[in-house]
Amino acid sequence: MLFQSLKMAWSSILSNKMRSFLTMLGIIIGVIALIVLVSVVDGATGEVTDAVSSLGTNLLTVQIVDDKDRAITLNELEGLRKYEDLAEIAPYTTDFVNIRCGSENGRATVTGTTSGYTRIRNQELAYGRNIQGPDVDNHLNVAVINYALAQDIMRYENVGEAVGKELYLKGVPYQVIGVFEQQDSDMEMFQVSAYTAVIPYTSLIRISNSIGGINSFVVSAVSDDRLSALEGQIGNWLDERLNHDEDAYVLVNMSSIMSAMDKIMNAMTVMLGGIAAISLLVGGIGIMNIMLVSVTERTREIGIRKAIGAGQGSILLQFLIEALMLSLLGCALGVLSSWGILRLIALVSGYDFAMSPRIVTIATCFSLAIGMIFGIYPARKAAKKKPIDALHYAG
Repeated sequence: MLFQSLKMAWSSILSNKMRSFLTMLGIIIGVIALIVLVSVVDGATGEVTDAVSSLGTNLLTVQIVDDKDRAITLNELEGLRKYEDLAEIAPYTTDFVNIRCGSENGRATVTGTTSGYTRIRNQELAYGRNIQGPDVDNHLNVAVINYALAQDIMRYENVGEAVGKELYLKGVPYQVIGVFEQQDSDMEMFQVSAYTAVIPYTSLIRISNSIGGINSFVVSAVSDDRLSALEGQIGNWLDERLNHDEDAYVLVNMSSIMSAMDKIMNAMTVMLGGIAAISLLVGGIGIMNIMLVSVTERTREIGIRKAIGAGQGSILLQFLIEALMLSLLGCALGVLSSWGILRLIALVSGYDFAMSPRIVTIATCFSLAIGMIFGIYPARKAAKKKPIDALHYAG
């Protein structure tokens, strides 16, 4: 009986191809909306999360917004190493300066800091060495540059050859002592400039007229579970150092930012999924409408089948399977269309938005439920028709 019901449902769908397609269109659009929107949000979440994680999550960033002539010194920062939960600490300040090498020139973001900064920020070297303590103590004009600066400004195809060469920052000659590993596209969104360089903090003070005491620094904890304790210790030290003026500084926990981002992205996923689910509900209403029309059109068929012995269960199964088949076919077409749309988005944007099996499963189950819920009423209406009334209506 099941096989026969499937065969009859398929024949009915094929006999009205255009009407069947238009009926499935609501489901197709709903499935596309659900899969594409959620996949794009998931993909964007992954890209941003990876990019932020690459900056380091086991760290605190401190910004002094109002020092009021209470400048923090390098010696004071080094004194914070007394805290057992602290792994690394480094001041940093940035300046946007002119760079030149030979006939090539441009603008670069230059960060003045100490040796611990690149370790805190997870910046790996491709060639050369990092800034060290003696470079800071002796105010040496040395720089660690990024890949793009070595290739575009210094014109080295093999960027390792830039190590040991000279580069001018704001008219002052600097020796390149290292080149950072090439960054992927995820990290580029956090860069103000395509060209970056890291130099000793004491050296940047000499070429920048806007820098007084230390107004920014980063610290990393010995482990993720000690970050909160370290945040409390640094916060207490800042309160005492800045005369309990909470408006004088901003203390940012990168781990907390990641948690907040996850909550926001999850809320967006649920919201967009709910909007797409409404489209599927509209598609279900379309299926119920067409199935009611189909029941009316096939009243004579129902009467004849009942007259020769078909029971209510057989009639109900036939029309319910037809509604489910319409819904699942629409879902299948929606999944295939979603895959094509995601490939097109990836081609245009350059980001790979994968179609999650979890989302496909949710879309399939939801479509199955839609077909069942909105197909049961027309199927029951067909099953309850009396043979005599059905034959009389047909006549």
